[in-house]
Amino acid sequence: MNPDIDRYARHVNPSFVRLLGMWNYGRVWTRAEGCWLEDSEGRRYLDLLAGFGSFPLGHAHPAILDTLAAYARDLPLNLAHMGIGPEVGLLAERLAGITPGDLDLALFCSSGAEAVEAGIKIAMVATGRSRVLSCEAGYHGTNLGVLGLSGNARMRSPFAAVLPPRNAVGFGDLDGLRVALAGRDVAAFVVEPVQAEGGINLPDRAYLGKAAELCRAAGTLLVVDEVQTGLGRTGRWFCTGEVVPDVLVLGKALGAGLVPVSAAMVSPALFKRAYGSMDRFDLQSSTYGGNALGCRVGLAVIEALDGELDSVARRGERLLAGLRERLDGHPFVRDVRGVGMLIGIELGPTGQGWMDKLAPSLVHGLSEQLFGQWTALRLLEAGVVAQPTANRWDVMRIEPPLLISDEQVELGIERVASVFEALPTLAGLLADIAKRTTRQAAGGFAVR
Repeated sequence: MNPDIDRYARHVNPSFVRLLGMWNYGRVWTRAEGCWLEDSEGRRYLDLLAGFGSFPLGHAHPAILDTLAAYARDLPLNLAHMGIGPEVGLLAERLAGITPGDLDLALFCSSGAEAVEAGIKIAMVATGRSRVLSCEAGYHGTNLGVLGLSGNARMRSPFAAVLPPRNAVGFGDLDGLRVALAGRDVAAFVVEPVQAEGGINLPDRAYLGKAAELCRAAGTLLVVDEVQTGLGRTGRWFCTGEVVPDVLVLGKALGAGLVPVSAAMVSPALFKRAYGSMDRFDLQSSTYGGNALGCRVGLAVIEALDGELDSVARRGERLLAGLRERLDGHPFVRDVRGVGMLIGIELGPTGQGWMDKLAPSLVHGLSEQLFGQWTALRLLEAGVVAQPTANRWDVMRIEPPLLISDEQVELGIERVASVFEALPTLAGLLADIAKRTTRQAAGGFAVR
């Protein structure tokens, strides 16, 4: 076993290493630049995952490297808890300039999940209510404070004894939302404008606006989780468009994949309502929230993306159109959907194969459990990094860095399509899975 993998198995997460070893998926990543990754064997891969959206500018972007170098020269105080550092105000001001409406105050945190929790907390204090509503298939992180909102029962179940009862409505279901809000006891409705981990699910265009109206009428605060979609992922700064939520949550991309930084953007009126008195000034705090390095990187990310969003939208449209064209009619592809640089390829029975007709439930079950992971492996072997969504393993996500070039978009379309076009029949797929699993089991599921 590679010594790096051995150390990881002994001191970090042995179960994860065994999972990687099931089909020999594991790699030791040693270098990343632009849209390219390199492993310890010197193999290069086109990155169509971008750290699940954490690398909006790609890897080792010059603007980020310059920011890190300047930080090292300037020697600022990184955590200015006993006073005020200039960086945090500068980033908050810049975010206020690109967020919709009057979301002018930033509650800084370290991770997206922590920022969602900040949104829930301010809603609870401002409304005096404790019930939180979310959506089926939603995903808002794995911290205990947000795990109860998760649409993934497997991730919730080990902690069920301490999680509050889950209150969820269908994504895009306005009638269900209206009924859930009728009791006027909901502090916050937490929703993604596009469900990323739920399977790249897109609602009706009018959904968020109408949801905002229902929440306002019920005295419920609308918390929009843009950890995945924010800062240009959908071809505009934020996927909410003209809708102004009560809380807009940012994460992932803000730190360029290098520095943990996130924020919950709120209005001055909401902040005053919840935390306006001096005895409440520290109800929302985080040791690393608003650290100088994270704020400098966040500013550099926004500056680098400013003026690029039209190009992101155009390349996203080309990527989606190219994948749809090449995968149209494929016996394992049910749908190709997305917006901007967030695309999902749904795998499963299409009714075209003989096994679809004879045993559709079997084919559907296999697609949910195996197709996505197996396809990700085939893509990896073809020099492409991509992954299924967390709550829907039958949906392959294509989420490249936002600054991917036109040539790399075409290369991505070609490589992904070629892998799908080379997929065997369902029987051949199952035989290949069995062969790989047997071979890896004989070696103790070691990553080679």
